[in-house]
Parts: sequence; C-alpha cells; structure tokens
Amino acid sequence: MKKLFEIIHEDAELLVINKPAGLVCHPTKGDVYSSLISRVRLHLGEAIGPHMINRLDRETSGVMLVAKQHRAARELRRFWETRNVHKEYLAIVHGHVGVDQGWIDVPLGRDEQSSVAIKDCVRPDGAPAQTEFRVQRRFRRSKAAFTLLRILPRTGRKHQIRIHLADIGHPIVGDKLYSGDENLYLDFAKGRQTEEQRRRLILPNQALHASAVRFVWRDQYWTYQAEPEDWFIEFAGNSQGG
Repeated sequence: MKKLFEIIHEDAELLVINKPAGLVCHPTKGDVYSSLISRVRLHLGEAIGPHMINRLDRETSGVMLVAKQHRAARELRRFWETRNVHKEYLAIVHGHVGVDQGWIDVPLGRDEQSSVAIKDCVRPDGAPAQTEFRVQRRFRRSKAAFTLLRILPRTGRKHQIRIHLADIGHPIVGDKLYSGDENLYLDFAKGRQTEEQRRRLILPNQALHASAVRFVWRDQYWTYQAEPEDWFIEFAGNSQGG
C-alpha cells in the first residue's frame, strides 16, 4: 500500500501529520491519494470524521493537525482563531538577506491588478500583517546567493510569508506566484510549464516548510515539530557558505 503521510503524533483525539509538498488539502478530481483529507480518511476509516485544524498551501510542507472528534476540533480551532498558537517556518529565499533578523509589518489585501484570483499583495488599505524572520545561514549554489530563514509569523494572513519576503526583495525559491512573473503560476496551473520555467524556479515546489507549532491546551503545553523533506534539506545543506 502506498505511504499516506508521515505521522508525527496520534492519539484518540488528534492526528498530527508532516504534510508533503505538492499535496492539496482538499479533494480534487484525482484519486484517493490526491488530497491530504482523502488520505486521512483512508488512514482513519469511515467511522471517524476528520476535522482539519490548520491548512497549508499545496506546495508548503510541514505540521498539520487533524482532530478526530468535534469537541477537540472546536477547542483547537478557537486557539487558531485567537492567535494563541506559536508557529515557526523554514524558508529558502533568493539572495543574501542583509540583516541577521528583522520584522516585516505591512498590510495585505487582494491584488486587484492580477489575473490570478487567489493572489494578494501589499496594499495600504489591507489587513494588518506582521512577520518576524531570523537568518539561519547564508550560502551559494552555482554562484547564486540564497538564505535559509527561520520565520515567525505574528499574524496569519493568506500567503503572508510569501508576500512579505517577496516585498523585501527576497522571494522564496520555487514560488510560482510571488517571484515576479505570474506566468510561472499560470502556465503551471494549465499544464504547460516549460523547461526554461522549471530552471528559473530551481525547485519543483516552493521552499517553505511549517516546522513547528506550539500551544497550551487543557492546561498542558503541546509542541509538534517536523523536518523538511530531503530536497529542501539537500538544497540548503549541499552548498558553499557565504
């Protein structure tokens, strides 16, 4: 049987998964392996109705929580809605980030100039959004400069990390939507991606990984962590310092 996903933790109420990059959360027209929730149903069986607590973009990997019971789902979703959850991400971005740590505080809203319906952008009348980042290491590959960042989002806006990093001139490697050319996204979505576009993107998925979540639930401190996939680790590790 095909491996469904990596399990970080499982008990009677909760299933914690390290979601692979390239897998959508919700069902598509594909087979039962084509979405995370369909794989979860295969794992749990028909007797349990799963509730996804958090969601990640298709190309983002990392920690996802699935509740097995309504009560647990209701309680955990309340934490996410009230921002009482500490989240950490890892991202590989283009260029050497000049400061060792920083804070991005610019509002986000719908990109009305874009032909991509899901795309947002920085705009003065948008919703408040704050992202903290810390440099883990700067490196080079084939003379090109990159930086591995630890990301601490302080709000949870759609595509927040991706937009904020692109806004400071360091888009995430492999990001098809916020790297400056929407055709990278549109051609991929329409199944007409070219070899030249693949070379420009460098990686098949965006290099963004939800590495940890921490929260207090029922008077107990919970923390769940997950390592990035091999391609992420190899790209960030097999390199020259700089």
